[in-house]
Amino acid sequence: MRYRPLGQTGLHVSALSFGASALGGVYGEAPEADSIRAVHAALDAGINYLDVSPYYGLTRAETVLGKALRGVPRDRYVISTKAGRDGLDAFDMSPQHLQQSLEASLVRLGLDSVDILLLHDVEFVPWRQVVEESLPTLRDFQRQGTIRWYGLSGFPLTVFNRIVAEQIPVDLILSYGHYALHDRTLLDLLPALQARQIGVINASPFGMGLLTDQGPPAWHPAPTVIQQTCQQIAAYCRTQGHSLAELAIQFAVSQPTLATTLFSACNPTEVEQTVRWAEELPEEGLLQDVLTQLQPIQGQSWPSGLPEYASL
Repeated sequence: MRYRPLGQTGLHVSALSFGASALGGVYGEAPEADSIRAVHAALDAGINYLDVSPYYGLTRAETVLGKALRGVPRDRYVISTKAGRDGLDAFDMSPQHLQQSLEASLVRLGLDSVDILLLHDVEFVPWRQVVEESLPTLRDFQRQGTIRWYGLSGFPLTVFNRIVAEQIPVDLILSYGHYALHDRTLLDLLPALQARQIGVINASPFGMGLLTDQGPPAWHPAPTVIQQTCQQIAAYCRTQGHSLAELAIQFAVSQPTLATTLFSACNPTEVEQTVRWAEELPEEGLLQDVLTQLQPIQGQSWPSGLPEYASL
């Protein structure tokens, strides 16, 4: 397993890391026993960064992850959780709610503190509230010692453009869906984030299911043309003796300017397979074929959040 520095935190995290969303049943059935074994398989493979949120499975993912971590030495993993999103349309990033959310997360995880706390999907909350109330609250938590570092997550890249443009102090950002085979638009922001020594966590290398043989779940927001194109290319990869998911993981972890890439799985076999893929180089001819076939949809996306996040 390769390890990379995470911004200016002093942490070195595995290039491939474990996202616990699948433990909450986000992508289908997630038996608890299998989920716990999946976490242990990730740790045994050298993965040392785990990410979760109370939103995933409406606290189920945190609860299962907490059970999986019982008895695991604390120095074996770096853990992040999130706050501010509690349901599909339930967002509250007020100081009082963030305090309550963190306290409840610590109980579910069985911890006294977490390494990282992220505001979850900030594009659904007015930006001025995020800057003037929510992030200062996280800084208070940091001073109190219940978290070590803090940041925010979101889908629109305008979130991170604003962090840079307004010189907002954060340790980390988590971006999902914008560094993958079908969308590499996060690359344009990396130099500015690196200049500020902001650690970058990349998530959704599979495009939330777009870049898999199974295809995206029914709730996926991508337009039909994106979904159909990805499924056509998944079929093409199968004819070449590979899977699109395999190529997607190899492509994401090979980007050295990204500290880590999160994937999610809820059984140990999937974890072990994904780790094997990550440790192999992509078949270069196939990779170039796939990138060419994806070019018509490269960087295409969909709106998310409040209208104010539609542009910088």
